[in-house]
Amino acid sequence: MSVRSSTVIFAWLLLLPAVLYVTVIVAYPLVDTFILSFTDASLKKTTNWVGTANYEKIFNGTFAQVIIRTFVWTAFSVAIKMIIGTFGAVMLNAAVPGRALFRVLTMPPWIVPMAIGIFMWGWMYNGQFGMISGMLQNLGLVDGPVAFLAHGSTAFWATIITDVWIGVPLVTLYLLASMQAIPQDLYEAAWTDGAGRFYRFRRITLPLLVPAMITMSMLSLIATFNSFDIIWILTQGGPNGDTTTMIIDTYRTAIGSKKYGEGAARAVLICIFLSIFCIAYFRVTHRLASGESR
Repeated sequence: MSVRSSTVIFAWLLLLPAVLYVTVIVAYPLVDTFILSFTDASLKKTTNWVGTANYEKIFNGTFAQVIIRTFVWTAFSVAIKMIIGTFGAVMLNAAVPGRALFRVLTMPPWIVPMAIGIFMWGWMYNGQFGMISGMLQNLGLVDGPVAFLAHGSTAFWATIITDVWIGVPLVTLYLLASMQAIPQDLYEAAWTDGAGRFYRFRRITLPLLVPAMITMSMLSLIATFNSFDIIWILTQGGPNGDTTTMIIDTYRTAIGSKKYGEGAARAVLICIFLSIFCIAYFRVTHRLASGESR
């Protein structure tokens, strides 16, 4: 056996665990879910092939509203997280007294177990003993208790605020690390030329931070689009379905109603949307890399 053949065999042996992982954990469930979406699988003993009936039922029903709501919920949540995270990273990157303490204080929302943090927000949203409702009454902004999770519009924004609280620390720390990787020589040269702080941020920090912001936006978008815990613990998709997103509707259909075929069709749609996001991300990063290489 030649040295080249031995090298190839050894390389495949090293790749074998990863190949098995992708095949068993990722590829097989994905293919099985896709096939299941064309059946009427449920708790009944027999499973029949129904073709595209599950997809037709989705688009002929109210699922279109769920899709729109999911995109709106994701867009607002990601946008707010990126804005606050960028502002926080700039503040933490500034040479101010107590900067190390402020960096530590950004961690609790990320360190605290998600379920505990969500339950905490649920208590604060409570109309009878919640802190937020009590503060609004003490300030004279409302006449009585406000049950934020009992009304569609307030519940929708309440879930967004909770998601932002949980996601901002990661965005802040990621962008802070990216800022600290920017060469200080650029700032020193701009400062020598008389450039102000805002000009340095607009001409140096922001352009060099764009790749990191795009990456973080995509990671946050995927996580937010698939977010289940926050909405389910706070509202379970209510009231009247006003906080029901695609992942909540999929869970209700597949697990709650035991309609596995229809649930699989919804899961396939989620996978398609996320694949489109990933393709768009790779295209953008490729263009950025091509521009930098030029």
